[in-house]
Amino acid sequence: MCSECQCCCVIDFAPDVPRWMQVADVIRQRIADGTYPPRTRVPSVIQLQAEFGIAQATAQKVLSRLRAEGVTYTVPGLGSFVAEPEEAGERPEKK
Repeated sequence: MCSECQCCCVIDFAPDVPRWMQVADVIRQRIADGTYPPRTRVPSVIQLQAEFGIAQATAQKVLSRLRAEGVTYTVPGLGSFVAEPEEAGERPEKK
């Protein structure tokens, strides 16, 4: 954990769990507790990097996984947003 600032490393990363999974869990929890209500933006790649002290590829994987799970959706040019509760988890079947 940084000793100079409070802006990053808000969680102590477990060494045996990928960081992207741990950050995704934090974002899911914030969605569940209402910190990020439906149709509001979730942090961008840059914001995730700054807050958690993670690499760009790791932050992109977090957002990609949440989108694949149906927890968030992306609007090109605007960012990622929290899906409505009834939309979460509902993904069209791939053919």
